[in-house]
Amino acid sequence: MAINKPFSLLIKPAGPDCNLQCRYCFYRSRLALFPETPVHRMATPVLEKLVCGYMATSQPVYAFAWQGGEPLLMGLEFFQSATRLQRRYGRPGAVVQNSLQTNGMLITDELAEHFARYRFLLGVSLDGPPSVHDLYRVNSAGDGSFSAVWRGIERLRRHNVDFNILTLVTQANVRRGPEVYRYLGDQGFLFQQYIPCLETDAYGKVLPFSIDGEAWGEFLCQVYDLWVRHDTRHVSVRLFDSILNLMVDQRYPDCQMRPACDTYFVVEHNGDVYPCDFFVESQWRLGNIADLSWRGLRALPLYRQFSRLKSNRNEACAACKWRRFCLGDCPKHRVSPGRDSRQISQLCQGWQMFYAHAYSGFQQLADQIRRERLPLASDQAGRDIRAKTSA
Repeated sequence: MAINKPFSLLIKPAGPDCNLQCRYCFYRSRLALFPETPVHRMATPVLEKLVCGYMATSQPVYAFAWQGGEPLLMGLEFFQSATRLQRRYGRPGAVVQNSLQTNGMLITDELAEHFARYRFLLGVSLDGPPSVHDLYRVNSAGDGSFSAVWRGIERLRRHNVDFNILTLVTQANVRRGPEVYRYLGDQGFLFQQYIPCLETDAYGKVLPFSIDGEAWGEFLCQVYDLWVRHDTRHVSVRLFDSILNLMVDQRYPDCQMRPACDTYFVVEHNGDVYPCDFFVESQWRLGNIADLSWRGLRALPLYRQFSRLKSNRNEACAACKWRRFCLGDCPKHRVSPGRDSRQISQLCQGWQMFYAHAYSGFQQLADQIRRERLPLASDQAGRDIRAKTSA
């Protein structure tokens, strides 16, 4: 693993704190990492150390992804400070990209103005129409959040902020793929990302709101059939665009498709660093930005060990005809009590079903793109919101 390889940052400025209590949120359990602090907020010295240190590295693009919990709990002044520090410490000509994943409820006109001015790309979590969205995405009183989210979306539109819709595929919507896809399209949401929900308890038992591989495969096939018939030129479905990027240009936009888990760091509110959003766990804590440089973090044996989890896959994967698109899937989906990375992904059946169904269509599209260099819908903007289920 090259120490100088480009990397991005996924930052948790409010830690696991959130104004919702989504029933499927995996990140809420990370509160246990900070038992002595009931409220978690990134202090100004930590923010400055973070920005200064990262901007001192050599990157083609300095990519800051703000997530949570709910990052907008930090308020406008925090993000004003972040962009001010990026300008202060950025070299002449440095390219900075900010993305932010949010439940949308705390978006104000002032925040939207700031995001528009600095060209933030937002990912707004919306699981479908109100009857679907409000089943799991609730507040502390158990009330649904759809109406408040919609008000936030209207503010983003009013200020011309670029945003994607992030839809977690759960038991609430996995059998309603065509309905959800049409609904999002009817609302004018042309940049969509579908994320499979697969959560387990401490013993490796799959939780009730999670989906299985077969249901995931059926969902993808149904959405693909609608997309490929009518929408390839004007609707961006993140997974489909990633497949075409891989087929046409041999690029891996999604970490789930990459051969190694070494493209970004997670930085918690207190400066603690972890190798992956799904593995913010005490055994994978790499250190703190107050004590280690980014170069030093990449050189750590623990980080190198983590980066190899993806390649430590089941022997059956080597014989799979679709392995180039999956490479064993995300280690998070290789569910077992001990999180054995050699387990087969719980979504394997679905991936195989989907690729068997859609490959010929993707091949035709890829050939057409090569001949004509047709733009994908996603090429209209550099849209990259990292998949996560807790916003």
